[in-house]
Amino acid sequence: MGFVDICSRFWDQTDWKPVSRSSLSLYILFFFCVMDPSRLGQRNGEKVSVNVPGPTLTFQNISYVVRESRGPCRKRAPEREILKNVSGVMQTGLNAIMGATGSGKTSLLDVIAGRKDPRGLRSGQVLVDNKVVTSELRLISAYVVQDDILMGTLSVRENLMFSGHLRLPRHQYSTAEKEKKVTSVLRELGLEDCADTKIGTEFLRGVSGGERKRCSIGMELMTSPSLLFLDEPTTGLDSNTANSIVALLHSLSRSGKTIIFSIHQPRYSIFRLFDHLTLLHKGECVYAGPANETIQYFNDMGYECEAFNNPADFFLDIMNGEVSPSVPTDKSLAELYRDSRDRAALAEELKQLTVLSDCTSTAKQPSPSYVTPFLYQLNIVSRRTALNLLRNPQTSYAQTVLNVLFGVMVGLIYFQMPHTLPEALQNRTGAFFFLIINMVFANLSAVELFINERALFVHENSSGYYRTSVYFLSKVFVDLIPNRMIPIFVFSAIAYYMMGLKPAFVAFLCFFLTMSLVSLAAVSLAFLVSASVSSFAMANIFIAMPFVFMMVFGGFLVNLNSMLSWLSWLKWISIFRYGLNAITINEMTGQVFYDNYTRLTGEMYLEAQRIDYSAWGFWQNHVALLGMVVVCMTLAYVQLLRINRWK
Repeated sequence: MGFVDICSRFWDQTDWKPVSRSSLSLYILFFFCVMDPSRLGQRNGEKVSVNVPGPTLTFQNISYVVRESRGPCRKRAPEREILKNVSGVMQTGLNAIMGATGSGKTSLLDVIAGRKDPRGLRSGQVLVDNKVVTSELRLISAYVVQDDILMGTLSVRENLMFSGHLRLPRHQYSTAEKEKKVTSVLRELGLEDCADTKIGTEFLRGVSGGERKRCSIGMELMTSPSLLFLDEPTTGLDSNTANSIVALLHSLSRSGKTIIFSIHQPRYSIFRLFDHLTLLHKGECVYAGPANETIQYFNDMGYECEAFNNPADFFLDIMNGEVSPSVPTDKSLAELYRDSRDRAALAEELKQLTVLSDCTSTAKQPSPSYVTPFLYQLNIVSRRTALNLLRNPQTSYAQTVLNVLFGVMVGLIYFQMPHTLPEALQNRTGAFFFLIINMVFANLSAVELFINERALFVHENSSGYYRTSVYFLSKVFVDLIPNRMIPIFVFSAIAYYMMGLKPAFVAFLCFFLTMSLVSLAAVSLAFLVSASVSSFAMANIFIAMPFVFMMVFGGFLVNLNSMLSWLSWLKWISIFRYGLNAITINEMTGQVFYDNYTRLTGEMYLEAQRIDYSAWGFWQNHVALLGMVVVCMTLAYVQLLRINRWK
């Protein structure tokens, strides 16, 4: 009896009125469940058929361990095995890795994608088209992270164009061809309506969550990869958006791509699109094979899928022990799978592929490199950095406005300082100390630079967008110098002449140079801290403590000549000391201060303070500040190189 006959008999023998579309869907689903529950995962025997198949990825006996951190003062922590002898073959189509939270699905995805630290791999190997691959696989494949990492101030089109500029060879693609590629990807992903909409930041409203996910996928599709990895692409999306994302991946797989992704608990409309399914439980594989045969596999072991039950929920219930088999057994699910015919067939397939890989892996494979030259990368990344600054008013325009307001305020407080004693010396020394404090502590915000963009930098650098040196230099040339120098010049021009300091223009230029080097030295130290830690709390501690100690040993709060000898060496690493000495020499030399009975020259004051006011005595402060800038910047770059790029 067919489905149409049953429906006709029900209709003829009852006085039912026409039912709604949702009710009819339930009747249809009930019919298929009753007639054959195993057909829930089938699609009429459909197999992936493409003109040019994607690569075949195999992995055999993957065992991976992590070391639990116990803190710096404890003994070395033991290793914990998170993957236990996992094997599998993934071919063209949708290959899902599913399991409960903590089952190891993301760890397996990262291992086979070359994103996991290889030091934790205890056994196993990964093959792509029968060739042994290493961690360099991450440069020739595509990987979409779970949390969408995009530049929020750029539009969807600009983000895709950024990926195209850096990841498509210049000698093969002109700018016009890259624009056509972007247009094609936008059309393929259904992003044409929001192509010119900003992604969005905490201050700028942008695209929706589903559109962000599509843009993340599009960033990777710019290189037309045949192997695509995705880490839980449906997390954080509503059911309808999640369904459209997986449907998009399904259509992409039909164009000859091998798509491998982890997923937690998909609904049925998503599950039915899977071609291959790998189920993990506590780091062990409990099933690996065609997704449409999974229900039958568990039925053969005595697990029955009830009517109207979502297959994905059914599998998770089995792995969590909430469903019992009709025939009790002492073996675990992983043991049952190892004894199954499916595992034996997989082992035989892997054995044949291993023999082929032994023949093909003898030739040394050339290591992949960046497809664009250094200067071209620097140009593209610097342009994006400049756009990000201009579209972030709180980091660009606001800083200039604050410096104008602060310059006016300082100028009013110390307006036209007189030459009469004692206020002449008191006001000038107080103003200089106040100015140096402002230049140093105003740069505390620089610690956010690398911390805010750490995830973006790690993802793009790991995916082969650009070199570490390119990212660092773009921050120096576009973010550091213009964003710090222009506001300082405005501040100096206002405060200097309002305070009535030396009217000579050369003296003003020396004052501006000193302020700039003090600010750069403080920013460089902040850069170093920002590149060394990953949290704002730790960064604030590590940057505030050096600044406070430098202020104490700057020569204003404490007379350095009367300090204990074993502490006095700290003055040589004080930004405050070099800055104060330089602007004091610049202002005091050639000045004459007086009262009714006393006449005091600036040189006399400098000698009393034991400050060398010779030409070298003045410029040595700038050399020392410049040296601190070079040392801190070099160490910051080294720290960027040392950032852990493994997941």
